[in-house]
Amino acid sequence: MRLAVSLAGLAVSLSLSACLGQTPSAKMQETARDLNMNARFGRMELVVEQVDPKYRTEFVQRHKSWGSRVRVADTELVGMRFGDKESESMVAVSWYDVTEQELRGTTVRQKWKNNRGDWLLLGEERVDGDLGLFGEPVPQKAESRPRETAQFPTIRIGP
Repeated sequence: MRLAVSLAGLAVSLSLSACLGQTPSAKMQETARDLNMNARFGRMELVVEQVDPKYRTEFVQRHKSWGSRVRVADTELVGMRFGDKESESMVAVSWYDVTEQELRGTTVRQKWKNNRGDWLLLGEERVDGDLGLFGEPVPQKAESRPRETAQFPTIRIGP
């Protein structure tokens, strides 16, 4: 009987704590994680809901090559600076250009604002890593000679 009462009390306390909601910093972290995960998998209709309306057109323009020319392999939230009204997140993005098939890495700083408890993306900028993630022009590599396919050259002895 005591065990049943204890379990019922535990269930009620867990339900009440769930009703109280998240802290603003936890809500911001969850929003940043969700936005980047949805962007990674091409769910842009969900992403734009978390973008400030003033930045939305520019955001869509900057990400228009995602899913076609640019494929995002992974995103990782690597840092946050939290404030009551505005916050920043740092995101490491692993991606590749489908024409080259070379894995690249770019670190992005995202700026957020608290809009009555909901966090909206205000802007983002590349702070480190490879160019091209947001459609920036990429410097062309110098022509390289083709790689040999054999590890060691073949040497023939005799006729």
